[in-house]
Amino acid sequence: MAVIATVLIPAKIAEDTQTTQYTASNVTAIIDKLTATNFSDTATQITVNLVTSGDSPGDNNTIVKTRTLSPSETYIFPEIVGFAILAGGYLSTICGAAASVTIRASGREISA
Repeated sequence: MAVIATVLIPAKIAEDTQTTQYTASNVTAIIDKLTATNFSDTATQITVNLVTSGDSPGDNNTIVKTRTLSPSETYIFPEIVGFAILAGGYLSTICGAAASVTIRASGREISA
């Protein structure tokens, strides 16, 4: 078994449509940190889903729902730390406003 510390989501601007940000491909991933920074001048919201393979983002897999980020706020999502994403599962987000929030995640990938 190999455990590799890695960037799960390189820093990027979160989309204002539901978007898969990371997929566990033939590994189990453990989330160590997820951050979101609102770089706009107005408050906006972000929702985070942890979706199992074969499922779609929805209320049944929402981990953080419409977390409001104030202008210039960075949030570190303690609700997400330690969660596992099994092979084929994915992390998905939707942001309340386009081009306003940067996200990044790091963690560990475990392969057999």
